[in-house]
Amino acid sequence: MSLHERPASSPVGEAIPHESAALHVTGHALYTDDLGVRLQNLLHAWPVQSPHAHAEVTALDTAPALAVPGVIRVLTAADVPGVNDAGVKGDEPLFPDVARYHGHAVCWVLAESEEAARQGAAAVEVTWTPLPSVVTVAEAIAAGAFQGAQSTLSRGDVAVGFAQAAHVLTGEFDIGGQEHFYLETNAALAHVDEAGQVFIQSSTQHPTETQEITAHVLGVPSSHVTVQCLRMGGGFGGKEMQPHGYAAIAALGTTLTGRPVRLRLNRTQDLTLTGKRHPFHAVWRAGFGADGRFTALEVTLTSDGGWSLDLSEPVMARALCHVDNAYFIPHVLAHGRIAQTNKTSQTAFRGFGGPQGMLVVEDILGRAAPLLGLDAHELRARNFYQPGEATPYGQPVRHAERLHDLWAQLLTRSDFHVRRSEVAAFNAAHPHTKRGLSVTPVKFGISFNFTAYNQAGALVHVYKDGSVLINHGGTEMGQGLHTKMMQVAAAALGVPLSSVRLAPTRTDKVPNTSATAASSGADLNGGAVKDACDQIRSKLAEVAAGTLGVHPDDVRFEAGRVFALGHPERGMAFAELVHDAYHRRTPLWAAGFYRTPGLHWDRAAMQGEPFKYFSYGAAVTEVEVDGFTGAYRVRRADVLHDVGDSLSPLIDLGQVEGGYVQGLGWLTLEELRWDESGGPNRGRLLTQSASTYKLPSFSELPDEFHVALLERATETGVVYGSKAVGEPPLMLAISAREALREACAAFGPPGRETLLRSPATPEAVYWALDTARRATGEQVAADD
Repeated sequence: MSLHERPASSPVGEAIPHESAALHVTGHALYTDDLGVRLQNLLHAWPVQSPHAHAEVTALDTAPALAVPGVIRVLTAADVPGVNDAGVKGDEPLFPDVARYHGHAVCWVLAESEEAARQGAAAVEVTWTPLPSVVTVAEAIAAGAFQGAQSTLSRGDVAVGFAQAAHVLTGEFDIGGQEHFYLETNAALAHVDEAGQVFIQSSTQHPTETQEITAHVLGVPSSHVTVQCLRMGGGFGGKEMQPHGYAAIAALGTTLTGRPVRLRLNRTQDLTLTGKRHPFHAVWRAGFGADGRFTALEVTLTSDGGWSLDLSEPVMARALCHVDNAYFIPHVLAHGRIAQTNKTSQTAFRGFGGPQGMLVVEDILGRAAPLLGLDAHELRARNFYQPGEATPYGQPVRHAERLHDLWAQLLTRSDFHVRRSEVAAFNAAHPHTKRGLSVTPVKFGISFNFTAYNQAGALVHVYKDGSVLINHGGTEMGQGLHTKMMQVAAAALGVPLSSVRLAPTRTDKVPNTSATAASSGADLNGGAVKDACDQIRSKLAEVAAGTLGVHPDDVRFEAGRVFALGHPERGMAFAELVHDAYHRRTPLWAAGFYRTPGLHWDRAAMQGEPFKYFSYGAAVTEVEVDGFTGAYRVRRADVLHDVGDSLSPLIDLGQVEGGYVQGLGWLTLEELRWDESGGPNRGRLLTQSASTYKLPSFSELPDEFHVALLERATETGVVYGSKAVGEPPLMLAISAREALREACAAFGPPGRETLLRSPATPEAVYWALDTARRATGEQVAADD
């Protein structure tokens, strides 16, 4: 069978619960921080954090901390035997001599209890020399404070495109960041065995990179460090790069003291120490023909990268590659640059720059529609990619017709046109309450922009009793990857799901793994697991062929039975075949490998085919807004999303629902605030707790929530015909923001653009609707 073809009867495609669901809901699921109680003489780590956004450490006295009962050691730069850096760009000192953001950890205290460690950290005496700081993107632009490469994506000639335009619009747009706020904060637990091997339990999406960073901090080869990730209580990209330094601190502590070291950030520490989704600033000029179709787009994107590069360069690359979203724009000139500010180092977050790029073009269309005299949904549909067209970076948009079909299906399923009339009637009858209804599409590229990351390995064992154990390089953060991998293995070997067990992800079983990110976990690791299983199955088929008297190609594996094609009665149990194969000295384990084919990308030229395929989706959202307060509720959301042939429909539905709600949080609720004053707390994160940072909850869920997966959507060349589901659904929530724009516009006269801040908090919504309402008054006055 090819990679995408499925066995006639297998666990793949079954709607089964998450493999750890029962453990989650009963509290029996173990996380990194739960494992420390199993170790004796455990030490706890606590940071000494900077009270300044930018300041030099001119003196550091640890003696007072060592006088605190229970404090064992204070880790400083002098203790590092290897490289004092926690990143991959050489710009993230683990123990800095200059604090570059408010809350930056400059040293760590180890103590026999968390309370003693906290008191010890408070006792450390640091002498600071404050330095000038840059806190906002506007300040960075004014100061020319940029870092990393500046990228340009272009196609055609925008001068020609604007000359052809019947309408040319300009604008600016600020996009807010987002805190990951995973339930489990960053955590690491390290100990050293009798051979000097460092073993780290880490809440990380990238165990291999955690291993590599820890090794270079310790000055030892990677083979001397083993990293295991049992599971994470959420990651969302925030644990792709950020956990490395915490693991290195724990590992350094255990090698110096000989005692296990636990590092677990409390919520405030996690919020003040770790990076967020990148805020963006966009300046744009867009040209449209008389028919409403794009003729040109010129845009400059500036992201707030924080104090160090982290993943800011690939985040910007993906933003530029998604500034088109689902729309063909013949002439494009897009510039990207990364501001360096004295804030946390902003990092990966679900969508990885894609949401910011897509939001820019959707904001343009939402603002442009009334000025062009078109309904927003019609303007969007007119600009959709057509079969045969390519993106600005040169990749053909495969299955563009699928987007058109999906869009038409969703409009029908959601009764979009009928409800538009109902919304108009409601708005005409209610002067102080308005409703908005909007539909937006998603086209999201799947694969890592960095081509080398598009590979994965797996190790599969079949034991003599017929049971199966799989190891793969992906990490589980609640998204159901392990569940899908068990289904893939069961399908590939033709055994019941109950026969398959999965081992924790660790670097001494599957080496050189890529991060579980870019929505590629199932594609990459599923391909590797299937490859390993296919190798084993091929060897077993040779053994079975001799017993059954047929060619190996005519041996079938199904539901724990092995039989000759067309003769299920002439078969044996899978366990029986395995027993026979063992006694014939047949290898019953295999290392699988998968590399995504067909990818090529020139990072400098911003041209190539960086993505294996595109995931499509669309959402219709209806909102209701109070004209006195700006408060709103989401009345209904209808989603249709393309996941190919789902590996696990129940898992995928949950991912689509969760992605939409997380996107709703980013776009309407979650607002990061830093102190931008010139006072002593300049640069301090003001929203550093659940009481000041608003997260979506049950009350923010749509009153009606209809989610469906696109049918008959097999994606060839991907494991069992499936598609990625992790990141693309987040952008479906753009429809909610656009619905809020429609509702705000309804308070004013038609034919005007409505500006709406992001996030569209009730305050932002109020100012938008109030502006529209004032325009009505101005028009009445003008008519009088």
